[in-house]
Amino acid sequence: MRRLAALFCLLVPLLIPMLVTAPAKAAVTPVQVYGAWHCGDDACIWGAVRDLTEFDQKNHWLIDRGDGRPSVNVVVLSFVHPVKLLHKTTDAQTLDGVPRGMTADIVNYFKSRGIRVMLSIGGITYTDAWNSALAENAAQFGRNAAEAAQRLGVGIEIDYEENSGPNLAGLQAFIDAYRAVLPYDPTGANQAARLTIDLAAGDRWLIDIGRKATADWLRTSTPVLDYANAMVPARQPSTSGAIANWQEHLDGKPTYSPPIPPLAPAKFTGSLYIAEGSKVRPECTDYATSLQKSTGSFVQTAAPNGAGTSSGLLGYMFWAAERPSTRGVTTAPPNGCEGGVGGGATAYAIPIPMPALRQS
Repeated sequence: MRRLAALFCLLVPLLIPMLVTAPAKAAVTPVQVYGAWHCGDDACIWGAVRDLTEFDQKNHWLIDRGDGRPSVNVVVLSFVHPVKLLHKTTDAQTLDGVPRGMTADIVNYFKSRGIRVMLSIGGITYTDAWNSALAENAAQFGRNAAEAAQRLGVGIEIDYEENSGPNLAGLQAFIDAYRAVLPYDPTGANQAARLTIDLAAGDRWLIDIGRKATADWLRTSTPVLDYANAMVPARQPSTSGAIANWQEHLDGKPTYSPPIPPLAPAKFTGSLYIAEGSKVRPECTDYATSLQKSTGSFVQTAAPNGAGTSSGLLGYMFWAAERPSTRGVTTAPPNGCEGGVGGGATAYAIPIPMPALRQS
């Protein structure tokens, strides 16, 4: 016993520094948001009512990853034309300001399986239309968006891609008007109250919008918007490139004038392509070789750097289901994404329906 005690006394001084200096293991935070933008069969116009049997044949992978469980927990129907929503236009492709294809039946196709639905207003093609709607009557634009959200039981995504001199005062008025009708709901129970925004992949594009959103709308102390999506870059990034883009949001840009503050990890998602040009991406078909696998450790453990207290991004968004461009690849059979997006849903145990989101 005395020999053991003496050995213990000799080892303790050696062990204590190891215990003190051992790095803490990063906390792994479960993915909460795992969704896809959806462009319909006409390159994001949604200009015609869809037959549900035909729609299911082309999109069944979204509601069934192969074992009866959905592949995603949110679908964002893209895009609503800003001016048409402001004017509540009815024409060949639009009904009361909303594309004719974005029907209650399509919404219920997803919601009946526990998948949250949102409508995205804008996109790069409708940047000028965003400018026009904000200049004409930003508050009425916001009220009309809230009315459409309530009528369909969906959330709204702001996709205002003006990189040079965006109308931030108008965008503030749009958000204020929306929130006057549908206040921020941290529980997520009122699906129409879910209001999000798209930002650039990192902090070097949409700089003014990114600065305003991070500073005023995405603060964990007084949140106005639920979260942001860091959009896809011009082409599919590498693992390191994707992580570098997302890290920019976490760090902010203190050297910019004025600076962009850091964004809390709990206030944004990272985005990847599943349909890009003529390529069928492994992100669609093969989780084992996908970016959602290779970036998963970062997405679940990314530490706050000046904003927020919890680690890990909210999750992933994928661009885009069915046909995002007229000449590009589609995710319709035989290119369904059960193996990639669906495989990730299984690997990350994606909660369906989406739970109340982390707030800090």
